[in-house]
Amino acid sequence: MTQPSFDPSTSAMQRVDHALEVAATPAAQHVFTQLYVDAARATAHQCDAANQSGRNLGALHGVCITLKDNLDVAGETTMAGGVVCVGEAHAQQDAPVVQRLRAAGAVVLGKTNMSEFAFSGVGINPHHGTPVNPVDRAYARVPGGSSSGAAVSVALGLAEVGIGTDTGGSIRIPAALCGLVGFKSTQARIPRTGVMELSRTLDTVGSMTRSVRACLVVDAVMSQQPLPTDAANLRGLRFAVPQTLMMDDVDAAVAQAFTRTLLSIAEAGAQVVEIPFKALGDIAALSMPGGFSPIESYAAHHARLERGADRIDPRVVARMMFGKGISAQDYLELHNRRHAWIVDAQQTLHGFDAMLCPTVPMVAPLIEPLLNDDDAFFKVNRLLLRNPAAINYMDGCSWSLPCHQAGELPVGLMVSGLAEQDAHLARVALALENLMNSLHA
Repeated sequence: MTQPSFDPSTSAMQRVDHALEVAATPAAQHVFTQLYVDAARATAHQCDAANQSGRNLGALHGVCITLKDNLDVAGETTMAGGVVCVGEAHAQQDAPVVQRLRAAGAVVLGKTNMSEFAFSGVGINPHHGTPVNPVDRAYARVPGGSSSGAAVSVALGLAEVGIGTDTGGSIRIPAALCGLVGFKSTQARIPRTGVMELSRTLDTVGSMTRSVRACLVVDAVMSQQPLPTDAANLRGLRFAVPQTLMMDDVDAAVAQAFTRTLLSIAEAGAQVVEIPFKALGDIAALSMPGGFSPIESYAAHHARLERGADRIDPRVVARMMFGKGISAQDYLELHNRRHAWIVDAQQTLHGFDAMLCPTVPMVAPLIEPLLNDDDAFFKVNRLLLRNPAAINYMDGCSWSLPCHQAGELPVGLMVSGLAEQDAHLARVALALENLMNSLHA
């Protein structure tokens, strides 16, 4: 597969040296939990030596990437943004996705900071600090979570790809707030072995980059199932815009960018249809008594909670504890309700090429007011997770594409489809990206 979106004009070693220079600046503080300086330089040297002999090591030859701190790397304890895992066994091998990335020639720069155990859409981490979103020089804004460091590593330009995970929006939220492209595929596309679990029902591995094509290259490596790279023709496509839930509490900047984008899509010849989609409003009630993430995260981490809850972010502990004491009957019934809901969603979206809404209803909020105010934190967290989490609930595939204009704080357009519609959605995302690039050129 070709590399249509990665800059071949500089050597791999030049890229690594640049990345390490940026990583040492104040702007990159709290981005990494660890840097692989020697290993990255060694891989870059191999890539450059291969270039000199006319060889290519793969689709990601010499591309600088970062790995979220919840992915296994051989010989290390997987920490997932926390400290309670210190002393646990080292991973015996790289996670399969990491193996595939390395085999494709990627240069792994390091592991990136994250919301502890991936349990927040905000990106604040009390152990390792919070990476500052680089989109605003005047104010320190949240990066979005849980793949916070992954997003900032790309937004700062030190990495070309940030590998993350998405349980309720943890790739698309930081992509939207940092002005990047983020892709959450149908869950089953990419193996999750060797990725610390938050919710086995919802967890998905994906990436953030600067373009749809770059995400498609990375997805093809991680999934080993390439998606189409030819853009659809927007003329005649039908887009659903749900009026239930997704447009609630949208701030003025997001509303302006989203409305402007919809008008441009319609002017390009697509049909933009507002629909009720009542089922979106039912998710919260259907998820009672705890929802998949609290129940499954408590099951995955209960031993850590018992031995060291005081060493875990108390906001994470509070959410996990909602899963304690849930009966097997309640858990199975939760799955049954979800399956019935997905059937309803499939019927509602039948005949549409994709569903469009804001990725999140706000631009990146300030960090400081959320550090010590639990009420403010959980309100923002709920709002950030609301729209993208609905797509995980339906096991859909989904993109976040930047739709703001130059000089504006980033706004994400979420482009979503049902399970196994990844191929068609890739062509749609390419078409929408082409449209927005032409408008903002």
